[in-house]
Amino acid sequence: EAESGFNDAATVVLVTLISSGAATEHGPLVLIGIIVFELAAGVLIGLGAGFGGAWIMRRVALPASGLYPIAVLSLAMLGYGVAAAVHASGFAAVYVAALVLGNSALPHRSVTRGFSEGLAWLAQIGLFVMLGLLLSPSRIDVETLAMALVAGLILTAVARPLSVLASSLVQRMSWQELTFISWAGLRGAVPIVLATIPLAAEVDQADLLFDIVFVLVVIDTVLTGPTLPWVAKVLHVPRRSEPRDIELEAAPLERVAADMLQIAIS
Repeated sequence: EAESGFNDAATVVLVTLISSGAATEHGPLVLIGIIVFELAAGVLIGLGAGFGGAWIMRRVALPASGLYPIAVLSLAMLGYGVAAAVHASGFAAVYVAALVLGNSALPHRSVTRGFSEGLAWLAQIGLFVMLGLLLSPSRIDVETLAMALVAGLILTAVARPLSVLASSLVQRMSWQELTFISWAGLRGAVPIVLATIPLAAEVDQADLLFDIVFVLVVIDTVLTGPTLPWVAKVLHVPRRSEPRDIELEAAPLERVAADMLQIAIS
């Protein structure tokens, strides 16, 4: 989750700079300075929205419990808006603000969590509907498929193992774990969303780039997703005895003087 939050924020900044042409207008030092400023400012704004919002939420009394999830959502949107106003990373601000708020002792925490999960599912549905509207299957030809296959082969066999190996210099892992992590690099919707930035900026051949990324994500997900359990078993990396996430929710039943307790062990 940490990798997803910070990596996506940095990638959005980088892709936006390249698509807008700012990456070629400035030197590498200026470009690095812009990226560092946007990420650092976004993180600081997110911390302010998170800690400040948590402090306020614990000291106000809203007239209805249903307003607390909306207040938390508004705080995250406030962080994004402030970051955008000062040309910082709104994605980093939202991620950090939500990270702080989600780990704070807020009133009506369970209601807020359920609302956030429902909103997240709604956002994902809207995201994939938008991606479907942008995709034209008639544009995908043999050349597009070939380029996607070559890119996928390079990512799977070269780029991803090298990046995992470089990361292992910080935390030592066995070759079985390194191999599994290299194979488990699933591609989600984020690369496709990033490919929409050149589309919006009207970059040359942005349609072709979008189609290649889309096909690459589909192929990679279909190839690596179903084979993950088998690869984990062959490499002897599963640890079924370790506890997973546990969600606990209680609802009072006043008329029958009882409590309903629901426990989900994933």
